[in-house]
Parts: sequence; C-alpha cells; structure tokens
Amino acid sequence: MKSTVLRLCAAPLAACALLLAGCATSIQLDNTVQSFSSLPALPSPATYRFERLPSQQAPQQVEMENLADPALHKAGLSRDDANPRFSVQITARLQPVLSPWSDPWGGFAGWGRRGRGFGFGIGGRLGDMESPWYHREVGVVVRELSSGKVVFESRASNDGPWSSNTTVFPAMFEAALQGFPNAPAGPRQVNIQVAS
Repeated sequence: MKSTVLRLCAAPLAACALLLAGCATSIQLDNTVQSFSSLPALPSPATYRFERLPSQQAPQQVEMENLADPALHKAGLSRDDANPRFSVQITARLQPVLSPWSDPWGGFAGWGRRGRGFGFGIGGRLGDMESPWYHREVGVVVRELSSGKVVFESRASNDGPWSSNTTVFPAMFEAALQGFPNAPAGPRQVNIQVAS
C-alpha cells in the first residue's frame, strides 16, 4: 500500500520537476518597440561604425556596443570602422523599480508580513524578501554619413526580474532592430526567447 501511494505521488512530482526544468532553460522577453525608418531597402554595402556622444565616452559604452553588435549583424549591417556607410548610435538604460507584485501595505491590516500571523519570529519579515524588478530601455539610431540624415530610429523597453544585462540587453537590441530597415510603424510587441 505504501509503495503504491509513493508511486502515485512520484509521477506528478516528476512531471512538475520536468516542467520547472524546462522553464529554467529559457525566458521570453516581451519588449515594447517603436521604430521609424526612411530607408526603403538595405543598400550594399551596409557598413557602419559606432558614433558616441560626449557623454558616452565611458568604458560601459564599449561594453554596450559589444552587446548590440550581434543584433546589428543579424539585421544585415556589418561593422567597418575604416569605410562605413552609416553611423550607429546606441543607448541603454537600466533602472531598478518596485515590482508590480510587491505589497505596498505590508499585509492585510498589518497581519502576515509583520510576523504576527506567520512571520519568521522576532525580526523576521517576509516584506524584506521582495524580488528585484528592473525597467530597461534601449535605443538605436542609424545615420547616413554622406548626408548626415537619420534614416532609422528604434526604441525598445522591457520590465522584468532578470538581473543579467549580458542576457537581456542583446535580446532588446534584437527586438529594436526586428524588421530593419522596414520595421512596422507604431508601437508593437516583440517577444524574444533567450536562454536563462
């Protein structure tokens, strides 16, 4: 009898473990994207170099350009600092924000999170265990060097609990460049699957 009960319990637990393992291997980043383009088609050669504002001379800018480079290549652009047709300016911003799942009231009528209902004892508070949440934005501006004219501009934003910039920012640049150079007009949702 005992072994039958154990086998009956083991099957659902194994299924849950497999499901959780599958969830842990990848995440879907849902990005809000808006693009503007006056480039009817991608010319050949579609070479570029990075352009930096005076405020973008920090080493972090080089790191961010390295994270954006694979998305630019995937969009059909190739980096050529010696003979570029375009300049590409990228921006990225990260801001810790309050999680949408946080409880601003500390539990119903003070019970729960203050330790009165089910706390961890003296000094133990569930409220101190809030998950971090981040708002990120990236921007890509492509300028034709011969005329100085901006031919493409795109922005992507994302909110979520993921702390790895090296995972999230490349996916956001990919979302911002999806459809380049003829991305759909108006705000749209672009979901990118990435390994976690």
